[in-house]
Amino acid sequence: MKIGLIGAGRLGICLALLMENAGYDVLVSDIREDYVENLNKKIIQTAEPHVAEHLKESNNIVATTNNKRVIEECNIIFTLVATPSSPDGSYDVSSVWDVVRDFQESPNVEGKTLVVGCTTNPGDCARFQEQLKSYGVSVVYNPEFIAQGSIIKDLTHADMVLIGGENEQVMDLLSEMYKKIQVTKPKISRMSTTAAELVKLAVNCYLTTKISYANMVGEVMTMAGLEDEIETVLNAIGNDSRVGTKYLRYGYGFGGPCLPRDNRSFAAFAKKLGLTYNLGETTDNFNYEHAKFLRNYFIKKNKESLPFYFSYISYKKGTDILTESQQYILCQDLLDQGYTVYVDDIDSIIKQVKSNLTEWYGDRIKFGKPPEGVKTIAINL
Repeated sequence: MKIGLIGAGRLGICLALLMENAGYDVLVSDIREDYVENLNKKIIQTAEPHVAEHLKESNNIVATTNNKRVIEECNIIFTLVATPSSPDGSYDVSSVWDVVRDFQESPNVEGKTLVVGCTTNPGDCARFQEQLKSYGVSVVYNPEFIAQGSIIKDLTHADMVLIGGENEQVMDLLSEMYKKIQVTKPKISRMSTTAAELVKLAVNCYLTTKISYANMVGEVMTMAGLEDEIETVLNAIGNDSRVGTKYLRYGYGFGGPCLPRDNRSFAAFAKKLGLTYNLGETTDNFNYEHAKFLRNYFIKKNKESLPFYFSYISYKKGTDILTESQQYILCQDLLDQGYTVYVDDIDSIIKQVKSNLTEWYGDRIKFGKPPEGVKTIAINL
């Protein structure tokens, strides 16, 4: 069986390489011609661990810029195209509709399957299916639960594989594929596409709620003069099996390209249904206020007006992503307050921020570790 993948970006290429490693012939497409050319040469520039090695060792993966070639040559076609957030928090699925039109304009698509792997709004896949039903194409929703900086690991050690659709035979095939990809035995959850779309958002909305809860407890303890015991208290709470310790720690609020957007999308969908007061909106508001709390806390702590030191400012240490990074927000807030700030991070992050921060803050922004003997306040959370 030949598997296709439209949208071979950061996540897409990881999934494609794992499918190739599991023994499938894989054809991927992407709009970036130089990127496609490099993939065919087995060259990739990425901060994601293990991707370059997988690409170098691959034998049965080919890249193209032609989506219709992927549709024509493959039986199961995944799409992981970009779905940016709209102003109301919902997802803009225009690029997925472009893929749907590619199916409609391609000959001999009967019996093929479109697997939507990018995040969509509840009900979107049902609408895609309605448009492709007369063409004999099945639509399945199969999102991935991953974090940037550990995509390969997350895909091969997933807690849960989520598959939404009506075609049981196709869902069986996908289940077998994941059994080959995963190192751990996958727990596969099967349901309708709309229910699966809701699960994807709801899982991440729960995580943002848990993160916010831990930060709320930490704020209360800080204000009560018990900040030295925050970790002890949260560990005790997490030891209750009804709560659990994952994501239950005090520190920065949630950030990155996934959790904040899924949280807002869940809130937008709940609001669309008439639920004005919902957890998605509440946690988003708390996350914003928590960033202010951290700023005020570190300023109050710095009684000598010392420089501050950040060991990283990306949303997650070791990644090259600044999207909604509370670390980066705090760094700029402290600079705005007139403090000198040292920033030490991976080269790709420094390249992203150096020009702008130097222009805005002059010699108060410094890159690299503080010189020996220079006293600073380290931002440790």
